[in-house]
Amino acid sequence: MGGNAEIFIAGASDRSIGVKRVLRDIDMSVFSGAETALKANYNSADPPPASTHTDTLDALCTAVLAEKPGKLTLAERSGMGNTRGVLEERGVIALAQKRGFSAVVLDELDRTGWREIQAPGLHWSRGFFIAGIFARADRVVQTCCLKTHRFGGHFTMSLKNSVGLVAKRVPGVNYDFMGELHSSPHQRLMIAEINKFYRTDLVVMDATEGFATGGPDIGKLIHPEVIIAGTDRVAIDAVGVALLRSYGTMRDVTDGRIFEQEQIARAAELGVGVASAADIRLFPLDKAAESVADRIQVQLD
Repeated sequence: MGGNAEIFIAGASDRSIGVKRVLRDIDMSVFSGAETALKANYNSADPPPASTHTDTLDALCTAVLAEKPGKLTLAERSGMGNTRGVLEERGVIALAQKRGFSAVVLDELDRTGWREIQAPGLHWSRGFFIAGIFARADRVVQTCCLKTHRFGGHFTMSLKNSVGLVAKRVPGVNYDFMGELHSSPHQRLMIAEINKFYRTDLVVMDATEGFATGGPDIGKLIHPEVIIAGTDRVAIDAVGVALLRSYGTMRDVTDGRIFEQEQIARAAELGVGVASAADIRLFPLDKAAESVADRIQVQLD
């Protein structure tokens, strides 16, 4: 992508207010008339920060819907639980009905709902399948959480959130793609590679609280109390890693420079986002965000 990535940070003792505040500094008009896909974080039915908080989702969807998109569709595949059950338990189905957006369970798609990805240099032995909802969308919004990942990802924020729009199994294809991902020594490179094949136009990270160890479902809680937003997935994850480091986190997340972390390095190499920490510009939007931005900047430097 090149250039600089602007990352906005707002205090979020109230998530709804925090989301509204960061979105004021982002051009939301791009969603006007656009077929828009939304990827939230519903890997499991565990409460936030394991999953997207309803207040965060509601504020984000309300802001997008205010721009009158052609359609807004939240689509999800849960890795730890039945996806439809997870969405029902977390209140997503009810919220979709209330606000007027669609909620799609990716596990229930037939073969035509998936797009096969094959490209030179991938660490996926057979390629992978991405949900057509995201591959075809005019615009894509993502909301992720701040947390580590004890099953080999090291951290799970914007880049790894993309795993939930890739198929575990596709009708008519006798292969477990998630089995390969989670058993591969190249897991973090494979995560990054997913991101090459779909766009994002907005990423909102809920860092009101997070997991500094453990994750993605349980872990040591921290409370930065901020919402972080931007359009660059690599920058968002680099900022998230910096924030985790400032609180003390797992060795896998603290080793080396932030842009040497495998997820980030591979995504940057593929042009998914910025190439270095020097390309990130932080914009704290209130008093509460200023001290958090200072913590992040120290780690980025």
